[in-house]
Amino acid sequence: MKLRVGQGFDFHPLRPGRGLILAGVAVPFALGLSGHSDADVATHALANAILGALGESDLGRHFSDRDPRYQGADSIGLLKQVWTLARDRGWRLANADLTIFAQAPRLAPYVSAMRARLADAVSVEPALVNVKVSSPEAMGALGRGEGMAAAAVVLLEAS
Repeated sequence: MKLRVGQGFDFHPLRPGRGLILAGVAVPFALGLSGHSDADVATHALANAILGALGESDLGRHFSDRDPRYQGADSIGLLKQVWTLARDRGWRLANADLTIFAQAPRLAPYVSAMRARLADAVSVEPALVNVKVSSPEAMGALGRGEGMAAAAVVLLEAS
């Protein structure tokens, strides 16, 4: 069986005046993530992990922040494009594991919706996409609530 592993990581600062989108789910919060697209760190980390397993570069090379077409882009749509690349090359997702790092807001109530949204984007059942949340315990920039980060690992298998 042919297997490929990829890992991805992303982080963005928080700022007022934007909605907070994580793993394609709108989360009520006073701050949102700042970036060229919707700045969804969870979806970006997963897309980067898939690109890593494919031996491609990163999300920024595929969807440049210098390209006005991606201003405010829905990151789930970008993930779907990355997944289409993987699928067209003959890969299927064996599993994905994702961790979101955030001091606030409390994200546990949204994990099921996040799993479902990401799984739908990569055309698998939610059981194959694990989403966890972790608090930085008030340490560093993430602990001060200055931003959020996410890390992901994927295992792809030849279809």
